[in-house]
Amino acid sequence: MAEFPLKLIVGLGNPGDEYARTRHNAGFWFIDELAARHGGEMRNDRRHRGETARVRIGDAEVLLLRPMQYMNRSGAPVGSIADFYKIDVGSILVAHDELDLPVGTVRLKEGGGHGGHNGLRDLIPRIGEGFWRLRIGIGHPGEKSEVVDYVLTRAPASEDATIRAAVAAAAEVVPLLLAEGPQKAMHKLHSEQREANR
Repeated sequence: MAEFPLKLIVGLGNPGDEYARTRHNAGFWFIDELAARHGGEMRNDRRHRGETARVRIGDAEVLLLRPMQYMNRSGAPVGSIADFYKIDVGSILVAHDELDLPVGTVRLKEGGGHGGHNGLRDLIPRIGEGFWRLRIGIGHPGEKSEVVDYVLTRAPASEDATIRAAVAAAAEVVPLLLAEGPQKAMHKLHSEQREANR
C-alpha cells in the first residue's frame, strides 16, 4: 500500500515542437522521464485537453498529465482531469521550471503562491494552492525584462544537460515519495542536490 496518496502528476510546458527544448518545458521533461521509466505511453486526451498516461510506480497507480494548452492556460486541463477523477488538490504534484533556483537545483514543496510563474498563476484559481510542487531550477537571466526570452529559448548545452540530469534525479525519488512520504523524499532529493552542487 502506498504511503503518500499521490494520484496525479502534472508537468507544465508549452505544446509544439518549437517549444519542446526550451527551459519553460522542464515540467514536460519530467513527465517524459517518468513515463519512460515506468512504461507509460502518453496519449492524446481530447476530453481534458492534454496528453495522459497511467503508470504503476511501486504499489501506486498514478496518472501523468501534460496540458496541451499554452502555459498561461494550464489551469483548465488540470482542473478538468482533477474534477473528472475526483482528485483532491493535496494528491496532485505539479512539476515546473523555476527561475528563482540555480540551474539544475530541484526542490519539492507543498503549497504556496504562484511566484510570478504563469502556469501556476492560471492553475491556482482553478484547483487551489494546496498542491505539491516540484520546482526545477533553470536560473535567472538577471533582468526582469529578459525573462520571457530566457524561458522560451533553449539553454546552452552544458546547462541543458544539468537541468536534464536534475529532472532524472527528481524522477528517481518519486517511488520513495509514494512509498515513504514527502519528508523522506525531500531529504534524499535535497541532500543529493547539495552533494552534486559542491
